[in-house]
Amino acid sequence: MRDYYNRQLSELEQLMSEMGQMIEAAIEEAMTALLQKDQEKARQIIQDDEKVDHQQKKIEDLCMQLLLSQQPVATDLRQISSAIKMVTDMERIGDHAADISDITLQLVQSGYPHDLSNVKKMAEETTHMLKDSLDAYIEKDAQKAVKVIHQDDVVDEYFSNIKKEIIRQINESSEGGEQEADLLMIIKYLERIGDHATNIAEWVLFYITGEHPEIA
Repeated sequence: MRDYYNRQLSELEQLMSEMGQMIEAAIEEAMTALLQKDQEKARQIIQDDEKVDHQQKKIEDLCMQLLLSQQPVATDLRQISSAIKMVTDMERIGDHAADISDITLQLVQSGYPHDLSNVKKMAEETTHMLKDSLDAYIEKDAQKAVKVIHQDDVVDEYFSNIKKEIIRQINESSEGGEQEADLLMIIKYLERIGDHATNIAEWVLFYITGEHPEIA
């Protein structure tokens, strides 16, 4: 019975890894679609968000089976409860990738705002945070999880600086205000992805150590 339970725990880890790959690809592709004005790619990301939702459901169903089928030991319980929490953040990241792609379709039609080089840098930092948080889970690497949590300050600084520039652009010219507002939404989604990556890293720490940074 315990061997079967261990195989289910391994399946949970595999499903989590697959979902991680899906959302990592989604945000990378969403930014590529934005920067290259690729409408077809943007539409595909929006469509593929259903696959992320389906993967979340599979993981949640398996977690419930694991909780109900056998009395889990402490480490099992941490793994399962962390997975339940993490997939919620992972699903939201998939939603944000689709949201960015939706805005991309609007911008292709209405015209792009000013230079996006800083937005690209912010996206690279955010994607790196996400990758490291997911790697920390797979590798059970507490130090990497802590690094992700600290890296959120960098993403927040990018958000603050780009936001100030967008506001300056809007104040200086009445033209392109709608596009600038769309860009503000994109960087807000990137900032939220950074927050979700931080949440994932915090639950990874709980899984590994039994202590959550935000829980007294």
